[in-house]
Amino acid sequence: MVFSKTIIHWYSNNKRDLPWRQTIDPYRIWLSEIILQQTQIKQGLPYYESFIKEFPSIFHLAKAQESEVLKLWQGLGYYSRARNLHTTAKYIAEELNGVFPNTYEGLLQLKGVGDYTASAIASICFNEATAVVDGNVYRVLSRYFGIKTPINSSKGSKEFKLLAQDLIDKQNPAEFNQAIMEFGAIQCKPQNPNCEDCPFQNSCVALQTKTINELPIKLKTIKVSKKHFNYLVFLSKDKKTFLEKREGKGIWQNLYQFPLLESKRHLDVNDIEKHINKNELLKNVDYELSLYNEAVIIHKLSHQHLYVKFWIITVDAVLPKSISIDTIHDFPVPILIGNFIDHFNF
Repeated sequence: MVFSKTIIHWYSNNKRDLPWRQTIDPYRIWLSEIILQQTQIKQGLPYYESFIKEFPSIFHLAKAQESEVLKLWQGLGYYSRARNLHTTAKYIAEELNGVFPNTYEGLLQLKGVGDYTASAIASICFNEATAVVDGNVYRVLSRYFGIKTPINSSKGSKEFKLLAQDLIDKQNPAEFNQAIMEFGAIQCKPQNPNCEDCPFQNSCVALQTKTINELPIKLKTIKVSKKHFNYLVFLSKDKKTFLEKREGKGIWQNLYQFPLLESKRHLDVNDIEKHINKNELLKNVDYELSLYNEAVIIHKLSHQHLYVKFWIITVDAVLPKSISIDTIHDFPVPILIGNFIDHFNF
């Protein structure tokens, strides 16, 4: 088909030189795809290089502690990706002798691997003609064909997958999949696409109908909640503090944080003092309380906005079950906590 030949030709002249494009090793392709989920290449590339340096094979990654993986992942967000990465590495190393499944259907069975990632690995590593559909592909196809079906609807996901599958070059699926993703990333960009120098200039429906900025269409379905996070940063006279591990299935699972007082409303110094005074460990202990950030830090996640304050509690006592401030950088923490640690300069 003309579309596939055109986009592959464009790719051969415009593709970026990236390390995972120099290999068909499924470990490296899988690692790059997991890192680049919901992450731009310029942000993900340093993480990919760090992971390859630290864990050059699936066996090295499998032998690591989860805390080591989370620490290396720190700052990328969506930490379930890192936990699934580690779980899958152990499964492949221990149950499959380090050998990745070599089909789309087999890859889909791996934890953390969905349609897009399975298609990417299957096509790039095993030459299986299964089309990738990510944000870039949605954008390219919706604009070129003028498709107004919402991309985040069940109808849309099926429609675009079938279309991409129909367009894929069956003889060269790896090149086609990488080409259409790259085209969306650097040519048919979300904002200010380069339409003046586009090989599809004369056949793109969105360009002809002046609907470039309207496509693709996405339904607004996420209701963003608002929460107040008050972190209690204890500092003892022997230079120790408290860190606690986040349990459960919520955000930042298994990462560390300062003791957290979560609320639905703004808390002031009196509220914080009342909470501290209820703590059995701090009975009859003198302390000084101060607010570190006068301006509330607003940390935006996909489904919630956090309004964050850090309260500094200097304690004239020894804190039981505390950690040395000198070791605070060893713990995997959310980027929100990591930024505070860096700025506070323990």
